[in-house]
Amino acid sequence: MTTSPASSLTPLTPDPSTRSWWRSAVVYQVYPRSFADSDGDGVGDLRGLTSRLGHLARLGVDVVWLSPIYPSPGSDNGYDISDYRAVDPALGTLADFDEMLAQAHGHGIRVILDLVVNHTSDEHPWFVESRSSRDSPKRGWYWWRPPRPGLAVGEPGAEPTNWESFFSGPTWTLDEATGEYYLHLFHAKQPDLNWENPEVRREVHAVMRWWLDRGVDGFRMDVINLISKDPALPDGPPNGRGALGDGFEHYGTGPRVHEFLQEMHREVFEGRGAELLTVGEMPGVTVEEAARFTDPARRELSMVFQFEHVSLDHGPAGKFDPVPLDLRDLKASLGRWQAGLADRGWNSLYLCNHDQPRAVSRFGDAQRWWRESATALATVLHLHRGTPFVYQGEELGMTNAPFASIASMRDVEAVRHHATAVALGQDPDVVWRGLLAMGRDHARTPMQWDGSPHAGFTTGEPWLEVNPNHAWLNAAAQYDDEASVFHHYRRLIELRHTLPVVVDGDFTMLVADHPTVYAFVRRLDDETLTVVANLSGAPEDVPEEVLEAGAGPGDMVLANYVEPGPTATLAPWEARVYRAAGAATR
Repeated sequence: MTTSPASSLTPLTPDPSTRSWWRSAVVYQVYPRSFADSDGDGVGDLRGLTSRLGHLARLGVDVVWLSPIYPSPGSDNGYDISDYRAVDPALGTLADFDEMLAQAHGHGIRVILDLVVNHTSDEHPWFVESRSSRDSPKRGWYWWRPPRPGLAVGEPGAEPTNWESFFSGPTWTLDEATGEYYLHLFHAKQPDLNWENPEVRREVHAVMRWWLDRGVDGFRMDVINLISKDPALPDGPPNGRGALGDGFEHYGTGPRVHEFLQEMHREVFEGRGAELLTVGEMPGVTVEEAARFTDPARRELSMVFQFEHVSLDHGPAGKFDPVPLDLRDLKASLGRWQAGLADRGWNSLYLCNHDQPRAVSRFGDAQRWWRESATALATVLHLHRGTPFVYQGEELGMTNAPFASIASMRDVEAVRHHATAVALGQDPDVVWRGLLAMGRDHARTPMQWDGSPHAGFTTGEPWLEVNPNHAWLNAAAQYDDEASVFHHYRRLIELRHTLPVVVDGDFTMLVADHPTVYAFVRRLDDETLTVVANLSGAPEDVPEEVLEAGAGPGDMVLANYVEPGPTATLAPWEARVYRAAGAATR
């Protein structure tokens, strides 16, 4: 069988004047604290990343996205920033960053940074000045409000609105020194910036230009659709969990967000020559909104990160109340996004990142069909229309970790949810099962480089325990194994770099109502790519509709089984990719 693109095909050489380079790119996300530790202190760092760039070059990725590297008190693992123009000493220095950037560029890999500007740390000098006095020149840089009319400062329910934060509890914290409350959609140590203030926007733009002048190639923008709030800050409808309400309609994709992003594009990105990559993380964004955000004519963002498909297995009580995923729902969701951004805008493609549990444990079968399900899921995802994102270790098939108790977890979301839920009387065992399935720390365990102690991540004691399966599940064990998860990812990336149909072809979902088979067709001119996968642990017949679409007549250019069986039958978690092309493209 053929496991890589035909040798007669040549790599794409896109004309930068007619197409965006990131359409054919693959992005690799690094969580720096957990990637590679160079000095033995148990925390990953920039020098460690530099030493492992060869892994990314070997994989073939085009871009590396770094989760926050800035100084931070660490209340939310770096997403609470205290200085936007420096590197956290635990991760290295600006000189270390410059060296990493130069070496990445030397490998042909672009670098984008995490831009976290919906909020800062409460230890950032801006906020320290803002809270110093009601008359502070920076008071208006954040959202400050007096207590609710008729209630005294500090009285229960006196918070200015009833909004619940993403990390449980109210979105308002009282500053006793000034007698007012400040807004924080996330942790109390993450006060929200007031983007209505033009001084705030100008300073954010200056920070972005500072990093771009240093050589970075763009930004992933954390919760960027939350930066515009309704200035009236009205209450939200009750959320059914006590006195708090859901304020999302008043700050999600708020009234001036498009204006703010267009201003950012004018003030920061225009006139810089080479096109920069801008990725907007947007909880709650709709397909229609995403089309506006990513329409090139509007000059806002390259693509958005949306959460619809990774919310389908959330139960009535939220993400920590997981329910089994119905594959038909996943196909409906991803298919809707493919159709909605077909004519304008662009998709980002992902199954896991630093905020999600490991894909093979969540959507696959990490116990019985680990390699097969990891590669089948990757095949389906990467061959959709859009830019794929690989989260560190995903290319190895890293799995959820067997945490023993909440004491083993470090994530503020998990720790606060556990404390809140148990205090409200929920069954501790049920709460723990939810965390063990969906906790963010699963994605943050150290990268598994080899089978040595601490997985080759550090010579010291790691900041978060290493998954014990690193003894066999590691990069070193996969490099020389052509059937490994790593090499399957490498071949998928090679397909994207080689076949124009993967990048620019249209998308047609097949057998949308089939409960276990995921299949679709990509077409460009006279070239067709047919993708079919059995996402279950039992054999399945290939549906007739898929066979008629081209699963067989063309060349098989990729498969995740070393010896695929009959064309009309799929083994458990088997994925195949067929290519049929006219004479002009063969």
